[in-house]
Amino acid sequence: MLSSPLIVLILFLTIGTSVCYEKSYANHQVWRLHITNNEQIAKISAFSHIAHLHDINFWSEHFRIDEPVDVRVPPAAVDSFAEFLTSDGVKIEYVVHMGDVGAIIENQKIVQNLTRLLSNTNDFAYDKYHTLEEIQAWIDQMVSTYSELATLFTVGKSYENRDIIGFKISSKKMATKLDGTKTAMKKAVWWDGGIHAREWISPATVIYIAYTFLSKYGQDPTITHLVDQFDFYILPVFNVDGYVYTWTKDRLWRKTRSKTSVPTCFGADPNRNWDYHWCENGASHDPCSDTFCGGKAFSEIEVSQVAKYIADQQGAIVHYINFHSYSQLWMSPWGWTAARPAQYKLQDDGSVVAINALAALYGTKYGHGSIAEIIYVSSGSSADWTYGTANVTFSYGVELRDTGEYGFLLPENQIIPTGQETLAGLIALVQYIEKHVYA
Repeated sequence: MLSSPLIVLILFLTIGTSVCYEKSYANHQVWRLHITNNEQIAKISAFSHIAHLHDINFWSEHFRIDEPVDVRVPPAAVDSFAEFLTSDGVKIEYVVHMGDVGAIIENQKIVQNLTRLLSNTNDFAYDKYHTLEEIQAWIDQMVSTYSELATLFTVGKSYENRDIIGFKISSKKMATKLDGTKTAMKKAVWWDGGIHAREWISPATVIYIAYTFLSKYGQDPTITHLVDQFDFYILPVFNVDGYVYTWTKDRLWRKTRSKTSVPTCFGADPNRNWDYHWCENGASHDPCSDTFCGGKAFSEIEVSQVAKYIADQQGAIVHYINFHSYSQLWMSPWGWTAARPAQYKLQDDGSVVAINALAALYGTKYGHGSIAEIIYVSSGSSADWTYGTANVTFSYGVELRDTGEYGFLLPENQIIPTGQETLAGLIALVQYIEKHVYA
């Protein structure tokens, strides 16, 4: 048994070889703004478009009366932002929600390093966050271990020449229609995580769910039935370059890592870059903004390649989810407009089925509705493209835990509960979808 001083010494000697960030968030705070009227909404909305000029980052992107707005504020902007919130005769009340973001990141980093140091097994830990290298090794392991069910697929290469890989789960059995007849036209499901790099709970949840489907096939009758009925395309990490960057340079990085027209600003928002009502509303043309839509639709190679891969399935995919954090929301199209699509009730009823099953496990409450109505207008999103162009009827964007207590820094002890409740929601949703696509 190692002594405590020795553990600490070894830990700090090994920090540089595992989780280590170049960008410091020491003494950065997260303020929670209290919005009570439309004048305040207008004021904060206008400021959000230039907030990045002050290194102020809105963790909440939807501004509604009586809903909290979380904003990261660096030490240099504390006084000026506080003054702004009381200016122009429109006062916005706030509380300091997180006193030191950097300390939270550093504490989590220490726990992660200590766990890795003291681990006595090479097994993949489903209650831990993992690097891209570890996740891709896990994919290889799943394909090898469950070779009768899982096959590797490669979407393509990222901007920085990393492989974008996932795997397909398929029992190779024919699907059964509701009338009992067999059909060779098996429908498919696509679930992806990590489109926004800093949202680590997203890949972790997709990984947990995919492993459960593989390991429980042949044991759990419900999962066995669904795997026999559908093919499942699993892409744990969409934005591979951005995800690596969050592990090595900047824990709170969101975008891709492509070069832009501004030499000091990198990447585009991969969930504003899809070629469906691209950059009309709820996105920015400013390369330095976190919601930069890119120089053109599908400018980001990761986005264009995922879209092509989905399109190449020639209509087999009937269900798509792009997992995010945070806010606990189950959302359907549209994002680009508050107008509802013709199949909105069919889609939203599926959301209700999912969140009811999810809540039954731990009581976690999710909201539901269209993207534009429940969170914000955002054009060029994945769910809008998969529904509007690829004709994937049951397209969703899901915001996982939590509602802001930890935000993008959700502790590892919430990975398994998040995975378990999300799995319950997904099983119920896919059962709902089955009744409609195999009628």
